[in-house]
Amino acid sequence: MKLSKKGEYALRALIDLGVAAEVGRQLVQVTELASNEQLPIKFLEQIMQLLKEAGLVESQRGKFGGYRLALPAGKISVGQVVRLIDGPLAPIGCVSQTAYEKCSCPDETHCGLRMLMLDVRNAIASILDRYTLADVVEVTLRKMRRDGVPLPYAQPRSNLLPAGARRKQARVSPASARLQPVEGLINNLLGDYAI
Repeated sequence: MKLSKKGEYALRALIDLGVAAEVGRQLVQVTELASNEQLPIKFLEQIMQLLKEAGLVESQRGKFGGYRLALPAGKISVGQVVRLIDGPLAPIGCVSQTAYEKCSCPDETHCGLRMLMLDVRNAIASILDRYTLADVVEVTLRKMRRDGVPLPYAQPRSNLLPAGARRKQARVSPASARLQPVEGLINNLLGDYAI
């Protein structure tokens, strides 16, 4: 499974809406989401429409309109979003729980590749279905506070710095931008944990 750009952008936008809700911001305009995450606005608008049709976000029209989560962040699993945008989690169709397809293997029951890919599918699904948007938002905010990074959406829109200025404040060198295993979501939520 490889997360598409569409899936990545959908998750980033939903995380931002979750962060906004946690810091008391009711609505976020799509232009602000695109600017904060440095995403192409037209593509993000299409993604937001898809998320709206799926009942994950709702919008309010008008000058002070925008988007907000339609459900509590704790009710939106990461796996649900990935499946919505990118389809089944299974690396091959014959192990998919939601979109099974017979493979070309002559003996599916005894196929070693199928057994291996079932384990891969189960591991991916286990993690993506276990964690919700609320879990990701919690760890994101905790890490931002720890590192002294200004919280997005915490100030009224009129007082916000341009996205480029916020990014410059939080910019790190490419070498230090690589995540260490202890920086993953599971470790941040559960402490010293190995899969």
